[in-house]
Amino acid sequence: MSTPKFTVADIRKTFLQFFAGKGHTVVESSPLVPGNDPTLMFTNSGMVQFKDVFLGADKRPYVRAASVQACLRAGGKHNDLENVGYTARHHTFFEMLGNWSFGDYFKRDSLKWGWELLTEVYKLPKDRLWATVYIDDDEAYDIWTREIGLPPERVVRIGDNKGAKYASDNFWMMADTGPCGPCSEIFYDHGPEIPGGPPGSPDADGDRYIEIWNHVFMQFDMQPDGSIRKLPAPCVDTGMGLERLAAILQHVHSNYEIDLFQALIAAAARETGTPDLANPSLRVIADHIRATAFLVSDGVIPSNEGRGYVQRRIVRRGIRHGYKLGRKTPFFHKLVPDLVKLMGAAYPRLKAEQQRITEVLKAEEERFFETLENGMDILDAALKDGQKVLPGEVAFKLHDTYGFPLDLTQDVCRERGVTVHEPGFNAAMDRQKAAGRAAGKFRMDRALEYSGAGHPFTGYERLEEPAKVVALYRDGTPVQALREGEPGVVVLDTTPFYAESGGQVGDCGQITAEGVQFGVEDTQKIKADVYGHHGMQTQGTLQVGDAVMAKVDVARRQATMRNHSVTHLMHKALREVLGPHVQQKGSLVDADKTRFDFTHNQPVTQDQVREIERRVNAEILDNHPTQARVMEIEAAKATGAVMLFGEKYGDTVRVLDIGSSRELCGGTHVQRTGDIGLFKIVSEGGVAAGIRRVEAVTGANALAYLQQVEATVQSAAAALKAPAAELQARVGQVLEQVRTLEKEVAQLKGKLASSQGDELVSQAVDVRGTKVLAATLQGADAKTLRDTMDKLKDKLKSAAIVLAAVDGTKVQLAAGVTADRMGQVKAGELVNFVAQQVGGKGGGKPDLAMAGGTDAGQLPVALQSVRSWVAERLGA
Repeated sequence: MSTPKFTVADIRKTFLQFFAGKGHTVVESSPLVPGNDPTLMFTNSGMVQFKDVFLGADKRPYVRAASVQACLRAGGKHNDLENVGYTARHHTFFEMLGNWSFGDYFKRDSLKWGWELLTEVYKLPKDRLWATVYIDDDEAYDIWTREIGLPPERVVRIGDNKGAKYASDNFWMMADTGPCGPCSEIFYDHGPEIPGGPPGSPDADGDRYIEIWNHVFMQFDMQPDGSIRKLPAPCVDTGMGLERLAAILQHVHSNYEIDLFQALIAAAARETGTPDLANPSLRVIADHIRATAFLVSDGVIPSNEGRGYVQRRIVRRGIRHGYKLGRKTPFFHKLVPDLVKLMGAAYPRLKAEQQRITEVLKAEEERFFETLENGMDILDAALKDGQKVLPGEVAFKLHDTYGFPLDLTQDVCRERGVTVHEPGFNAAMDRQKAAGRAAGKFRMDRALEYSGAGHPFTGYERLEEPAKVVALYRDGTPVQALREGEPGVVVLDTTPFYAESGGQVGDCGQITAEGVQFGVEDTQKIKADVYGHHGMQTQGTLQVGDAVMAKVDVARRQATMRNHSVTHLMHKALREVLGPHVQQKGSLVDADKTRFDFTHNQPVTQDQVREIERRVNAEILDNHPTQARVMEIEAAKATGAVMLFGEKYGDTVRVLDIGSSRELCGGTHVQRTGDIGLFKIVSEGGVAAGIRRVEAVTGANALAYLQQVEATVQSAAAALKAPAAELQARVGQVLEQVRTLEKEVAQLKGKLASSQGDELVSQAVDVRGTKVLAATLQGADAKTLRDTMDKLKDKLKSAAIVLAAVDGTKVQLAAGVTADRMGQVKAGELVNFVAQQVGGKGGGKPDLAMAGGTDAGQLPVALQSVRSWVAERLGA
């Protein structure tokens, strides 16, 4: 394939250069995991990272922005997964070109620049372009027809086509209420040889006219009653699909024919040994390697819930298509270098994480390939007789036992003209115990309506500050006063209280005046620079306009600062001891502890824990001064400061030096590392696939922890009658004694069972030439039942045997059948027959099977039924 005039890389670069020339700040793509937005599973559009700006909860140092945003739609509301590989333009991962105005320029500049870029820079033919506007948007219509010169017949007014006023393809709303406005979409006409009609026509769903760029004009505020009000500062939000634009500029109809995808398809063909480059399975693999690699680079590891489950679905769908092409060994991870070569320059993190991405995908492949063949065999067997509906129970077994997500099973079935009985699958899923869900992230009090200016935070310098009450809330509603005994939220014109962010909890304390006291239990952000002090009015009445004294709980703040400062030292030590792949994936810092989540694929050993503790405590003993500096973001990068991936940083940032650690951080910290006192890790464990969690304590809490451990050691030493220094040796001696006693008990049980077994031989009855025995062994365990079973089978020669042991209400069962009778009597069926009568179930091999039950009272009757059951089988 010849190199096109505009490669995908050229299109990205040209777009950003164009808008930089129009005064826009070029903003890096944010992660696929949205920061601090629990409403979205993945970043699905370019505006996600600016959502807080539109809601008024965040401010940026610029009013114009442009970006190329990595996006994913493969879960929840935006789920294109089942269409990927079967259509020309569906993807899981895609790139969105976008430009934004935050109260700066509006429709005229937005549309004119769009037209200029498409026709004068990308050189698209003007006679191929169409536009749509909202039916009432005369301003946009006039700009298109009178100023830009697009013929009126190619500017389509789209009305309320979704059943209500403003419910239109050309009217955008962030939610049921809030920012909204008309939009103008730009379409490209692929020509009359392609079926389909222009936008707004009955056959608009055809492929001839393709939407490439949407310009959203946020100029209204949707009210609960359905009416709209004008926003004080209208904004612009545009989005253009890079892959769609590339297809047009490269004169191909399918996104999978553009240069980037052709290279990935060729790589997939190489690794699967597939000569037919038009095979749709190659398109699936090419799409899915992009999605999965970017997800790993953003910290999403395959798992069984949440984002990790979506990641696993995509990985396994890609693997399954390779399997379909005949590749029976891991191959998917081998495409990572090809992807990095194509996209690493635009997304440096992808290149930096190449080795880790490869390792994670390889591990997931190896895990899935172990069960893939068995799962496919089960699916083939279930469909061998030409069934058109796969039972839901089979689909659930594939999901639960073999790791086949439902949509993967549906994918296979769709190719064979078969549907899956989803109600049956859902019923089976409902019977399975639901997995726990992770705790939510910190919140902003966006429900509180506050329109005033921002207020200064003085808590870095002072813990006590005179202030004025500028707003009060009770039950989320503005009030003029809070009376004694009422809970509420207080907003001050200045505050020393730190609001929860960056993993550090909000401050507690008091807001007081003469005869008035409000107890602050938590501090949260209402907007980027407006703090809400949550708590209870404990004395008198607090009113808007009151002059007060804001006092932070000093002891609690100091304990929190110790834990926050040590988190920075621990983060650095983790990277030094475990490797540079360690990335912060969450933290919680309060007065009691620091909890730190990070990427690492295996448990941290005790030796590594001790080394991390040694390094951190060495920094504490050195008693370095802490330094915080506010500087430009580029200058901060030049200092080598660690920036947490996924965090939103403005042009001006706070660089914090603590010991040898240098990170960007807005939290509160100790003045010197020695103020931390002492550092001790108290726990380490896994919280998700590839994610570990460390909890640690400092200062007085660390001392209390060590004293508690010492008390436990002293207590154990006293109980074992040994000095604390000799406790380890003494515990070893006791364990050896226990093992010896356990062996003796096992030997005694064996002798007891053997003697009982000799006695039981005489109790066997003859049924059609087979000895049948059903009896209880007193004091036996599972091993004793099996050993006794072997001896009885040897003595009885031709037999079917059931042995039982009782422990309270619980029953342990073993069934055995000699080789000459297994054609008629199966031990697994026999033990299950008995187990069902005592409230249990079980199974196993034809010669020996085990089971359990919970109703020992029914055991005598169950054992009596063995003889007739065996007789029935032998008579068959």
